[in-house]
Amino acid sequence: MDNIISIITQVAKGLNITISVLLAAALLSYFIAFVAGLCRLSKNIFLRKFTGLYIEIFRGTSLIVQLFWFYYAIPILFNIDLGSNWSIGVIAIAMNYGAYLSEVVRGSILSVADGQTEAATALNMSSFQRMRLIIFPQAVRMMLPEFGNYTIQMLKGTSLVSLIGMGDILYHGNIMRSTNLSQAPLIYLIILIFYFVLALPLIWLTRKGEKIAKKGVAS
Repeated sequence: MDNIISIITQVAKGLNITISVLLAAALLSYFIAFVAGLCRLSKNIFLRKFTGLYIEIFRGTSLIVQLFWFYYAIPILFNIDLGSNWSIGVIAIAMNYGAYLSEVVRGSILSVADGQTEAATALNMSSFQRMRLIIFPQAVRMMLPEFGNYTIQMLKGTSLVSLIGMGDILYHGNIMRSTNLSQAPLIYLIILIFYFVLALPLIWLTRKGEKIAKKGVAS
Protein backbone atom coordinates (compact mmCIF):
# COMPACT_ATOMS: atom_id res chain seq x y z
CA MET A 1 0.00 0.00 0.00
CA ASP A 2 2.86 2.37 0.80
CA ASN A 3 4.30 1.70 -2.66
CA ILE A 4 1.01 2.62 -4.32
CA ILE A 5 0.71 5.85 -2.33
CA SER A 6 4.32 6.72 -3.15
CA ILE A 7 3.75 6.15 -6.87
CA ILE A 8 0.51 8.14 -6.89
CA THR A 9 2.21 11.02 -5.07
CA GLN A 10 5.11 11.05 -7.52
CA VAL A 11 2.98 10.75 -10.66
CA ALA A 12 0.58 13.44 -9.42
CA LYS A 13 3.45 15.94 -9.58
CA GLY A 14 2.96 15.99 -13.35
CA LEU A 15 -0.76 16.74 -13.28
CA ASN A 16 -0.33 20.50 -13.62
CA ILE A 17 1.78 20.09 -16.77
CA THR A 18 -0.55 17.53 -18.35
CA ILE A 19 -3.68 19.58 -17.67
CA SER A 20 -2.19 22.95 -18.63
CA VAL A 21 -0.78 21.58 -21.90
CA LEU A 22 -4.14 19.96 -22.71
CA LEU A 23 -6.18 23.12 -22.04
CA ALA A 24 -3.84 25.43 -23.95
CA ALA A 25 -3.41 23.04 -26.88
CA ALA A 26 -7.16 22.42 -27.08
CA LEU A 27 -8.03 26.13 -27.18
CA LEU A 28 -5.33 26.89 -29.74
CA SER A 29 -6.29 23.90 -31.90
CA TYR A 30 -9.96 24.98 -31.92
CA PHE A 31 -8.93 28.45 -33.07
CA ILE A 32 -6.69 26.98 -35.79
CA ALA A 33 -9.45 24.59 -36.84
CA PHE A 34 -12.03 27.34 -37.39
CA VAL A 35 -9.58 29.60 -39.22
CA ALA A 36 -8.22 26.81 -41.43
CA GLY A 37 -11.65 25.28 -41.99
CA LEU A 38 -13.11 28.58 -43.17
CA CYS A 39 -10.02 29.27 -45.32
CA ARG A 40 -10.59 25.93 -47.05
CA LEU A 41 -13.99 27.23 -48.10
CA SER A 42 -12.68 30.60 -49.23
CA LYS A 43 -13.03 31.76 -52.82
CA ASN A 44 -9.39 32.86 -52.65
CA ILE A 45 -7.39 30.07 -54.30
CA PHE A 46 -4.18 31.05 -52.49
CA LEU A 47 -5.85 30.68 -49.09
CA ARG A 48 -7.37 27.33 -50.08
CA LYS A 49 -4.10 25.91 -51.41
CA PHE A 50 -1.96 27.21 -48.53
CA THR A 51 -4.38 25.88 -45.92
CA GLY A 52 -4.69 22.59 -47.78
CA LEU A 53 -0.89 22.22 -47.75
CA TYR A 54 -0.76 22.84 -43.99
CA ILE A 55 -3.51 20.28 -43.37
CA GLU A 56 -1.92 17.57 -45.50
CA ILE A 57 1.52 18.07 -43.94
CA PHE A 58 0.30 17.90 -40.36
CA ARG A 59 -2.15 15.06 -40.98
CA GLY A 60 0.36 13.11 -43.04
CA THR A 61 3.31 13.20 -40.63
CA SER A 62 3.82 11.90 -37.10
CA LEU A 63 3.11 14.11 -34.10
CA ILE A 64 6.37 12.91 -32.53
CA VAL A 65 8.33 14.06 -35.59
CA GLN A 66 6.49 17.39 -35.55
CA LEU A 67 7.28 17.83 -31.85
CA PHE A 68 10.98 17.18 -32.45
CA TRP A 69 10.90 19.47 -35.50
CA PHE A 70 9.59 22.36 -33.40
CA TYR A 71 11.97 21.55 -30.54
CA TYR A 72 15.19 20.84 -32.44
CA ALA A 73 15.01 21.68 -36.15
CA ILE A 74 13.32 25.09 -36.30
CA PRO A 75 15.64 26.77 -33.74
CA ILE A 76 18.71 25.34 -35.51
CA LEU A 77 17.67 25.84 -39.15
CA PHE A 78 15.86 29.18 -38.86
CA ASN A 79 17.23 30.59 -35.59
CA ILE A 80 13.68 31.03 -34.30
CA ASP A 81 13.09 30.81 -30.57
CA LEU A 82 9.68 29.24 -29.92
CA GLY A 83 9.93 29.80 -26.19
CA SER A 84 9.85 27.28 -23.39
CA ASN A 85 9.37 23.52 -23.69
CA TRP A 86 5.79 24.08 -22.55
CA SER A 87 4.99 26.46 -25.41
CA ILE A 88 6.67 24.16 -27.94
CA GLY A 89 4.61 21.21 -26.72
CA VAL A 90 1.40 23.24 -26.92
CA ILE A 91 2.18 24.54 -30.43
CA ALA A 92 3.06 21.09 -31.79
CA ILE A 93 -0.06 19.41 -30.39
CA ALA A 94 -2.34 22.29 -31.42
CA MET A 95 -1.00 22.45 -34.97
CA ASN A 96 -1.41 18.69 -35.38
CA TYR A 97 -4.95 18.39 -34.06
CA GLY A 98 -5.95 21.73 -35.54
CA ALA A 99 -5.32 20.19 -38.97
CA TYR A 100 -7.67 17.29 -38.23
CA LEU A 101 -10.32 19.50 -36.67
CA SER A 102 -10.25 21.94 -39.57
CA GLU A 103 -11.62 19.17 -41.78
CA VAL A 104 -14.38 18.62 -39.23
CA VAL A 105 -15.24 22.33 -39.45
CA ARG A 106 -15.19 22.30 -43.25
CA GLY A 107 -17.25 19.11 -43.51
CA SER A 108 -19.84 20.31 -40.99
CA ILE A 109 -20.36 23.61 -42.80
CA LEU A 110 -20.76 21.80 -46.12
CA SER A 111 -23.27 19.43 -44.51
CA VAL A 112 -25.78 22.19 -43.82
CA ALA A 113 -28.61 21.79 -46.29
CA ASP A 114 -28.48 23.97 -49.42
CA GLY A 115 -32.05 25.01 -48.75
CA GLN A 116 -30.90 26.96 -45.70
CA THR A 117 -28.51 29.04 -47.80
CA GLU A 118 -31.13 29.54 -50.51
CA ALA A 119 -33.70 30.70 -47.96
CA ALA A 120 -31.19 33.13 -46.41
CA THR A 121 -30.33 34.48 -49.86
CA ALA A 122 -34.03 35.00 -50.58
CA LEU A 123 -34.19 37.09 -47.41
CA ASN A 124 -31.46 39.37 -48.81
CA MET A 125 -28.83 38.27 -46.29
CA SER A 126 -25.18 38.95 -47.09
CA SER A 127 -22.65 36.09 -47.21
CA PHE A 128 -21.41 37.05 -43.75
CA GLN A 129 -24.94 37.13 -42.34
CA ARG A 130 -25.75 33.74 -43.89
CA MET A 131 -22.68 32.20 -42.33
CA ARG A 132 -23.08 33.85 -38.92
CA LEU A 133 -26.82 33.49 -38.45
CA ILE A 134 -27.85 30.42 -40.44
CA ILE A 135 -25.04 28.08 -41.43
CA PHE A 136 -22.51 28.37 -38.62
CA PRO A 137 -24.86 27.72 -35.66
CA GLN A 138 -26.10 24.52 -37.32
CA ALA A 139 -22.60 23.43 -38.30
CA VAL A 140 -21.27 23.92 -34.76
CA ARG A 141 -23.90 21.51 -33.47
CA MET A 142 -22.60 18.83 -35.84
CA MET A 143 -18.98 19.53 -34.89
CA LEU A 144 -19.43 18.90 -31.16
CA PRO A 145 -19.03 15.08 -31.06
CA GLU A 146 -15.87 15.10 -33.20
CA PHE A 147 -14.38 17.99 -31.25
CA GLY A 148 -14.95 15.96 -28.10
CA ASN A 149 -13.35 12.84 -29.57
CA TYR A 150 -10.29 14.74 -30.77
CA THR A 151 -9.92 16.46 -27.39
CA ILE A 152 -9.71 13.02 -25.76
CA GLN A 153 -7.04 12.11 -28.33
CA MET A 154 -5.26 15.35 -27.44
CA LEU A 155 -5.15 14.32 -23.79
CA LYS A 156 -3.34 11.15 -24.82
CA GLY A 157 -1.06 13.17 -27.08
CA THR A 158 0.12 15.28 -24.14
CA SER A 159 2.15 12.27 -22.96
CA LEU A 160 4.60 12.98 -25.80
CA VAL A 161 5.81 16.17 -24.13
CA SER A 162 7.80 13.97 -21.75
CA LEU A 163 10.11 13.34 -24.73
CA ILE A 164 11.28 16.96 -24.61
CA GLY A 165 11.88 16.89 -20.87
CA MET A 166 8.58 18.24 -19.58
CA GLY A 167 7.54 16.96 -16.16
CA ASP A 168 4.11 15.58 -17.03
CA ILE A 169 2.47 12.44 -15.61
CA LEU A 170 4.42 10.06 -17.82
CA TYR A 171 7.72 11.82 -17.17
CA HIS A 172 7.46 11.34 -13.40
CA GLY A 173 6.31 7.76 -13.89
CA ASN A 174 9.33 7.05 -16.07
CA ILE A 175 11.65 8.44 -13.41
CA MET A 176 10.23 6.02 -10.85
CA ARG A 177 10.42 3.13 -13.31
CA SER A 178 14.08 3.86 -14.08
CA THR A 179 15.00 3.58 -10.41
CA ASN A 180 12.85 0.52 -9.68
CA LEU A 181 12.25 -1.64 -12.74
CA SER A 182 10.36 -4.30 -10.79
CA GLN A 183 7.63 -1.73 -10.05
CA ALA A 184 7.14 -0.88 -13.75
CA PRO A 185 3.80 -2.77 -14.20
CA LEU A 186 2.29 -1.07 -11.14
CA ILE A 187 3.64 2.35 -12.14
CA TYR A 188 2.19 2.19 -15.65
CA LEU A 189 -1.11 0.83 -14.34
CA ILE A 190 -1.41 3.88 -12.09
CA ILE A 191 -0.46 6.19 -14.97
CA LEU A 192 -3.15 4.52 -17.09
CA ILE A 193 -5.70 5.16 -14.32
CA PHE A 194 -4.62 8.82 -14.11
CA TYR A 195 -5.25 9.31 -17.84
CA PHE A 196 -8.58 7.49 -17.64
CA VAL A 197 -9.79 9.67 -14.76
CA LEU A 198 -8.72 12.81 -16.63
CA ALA A 199 -10.59 11.58 -19.72
CA LEU A 200 -13.87 10.96 -17.87
CA PRO A 201 -15.10 14.60 -17.98
CA LEU A 202 -14.18 14.76 -21.67
CA ILE A 203 -16.06 11.52 -22.35
CA TRP A 204 -19.11 12.96 -20.56
CA LEU A 205 -18.92 16.19 -22.56
CA THR A 206 -18.57 14.24 -25.81
CA ARG A 207 -21.72 12.28 -25.05
CA LYS A 208 -23.55 15.51 -24.29
CA GLY A 209 -22.32 16.84 -27.63
CA GLU A 210 -23.64 13.72 -29.38
CA LYS A 211 -27.08 14.28 -27.85
CA ILE A 212 -27.07 17.88 -29.05
CA ALA A 213 -25.99 16.79 -32.53
CA LYS A 214 -28.75 14.15 -32.68
CA LYS A 215 -31.34 16.89 -32.39
CA GLY A 216 -30.58 17.37 -36.03
CA VAL A 217 -30.06 20.25 -38.41
CA ALA A 218 -32.86 22.04 -40.17
CA SER A 219 -33.30 20.92 -43.76
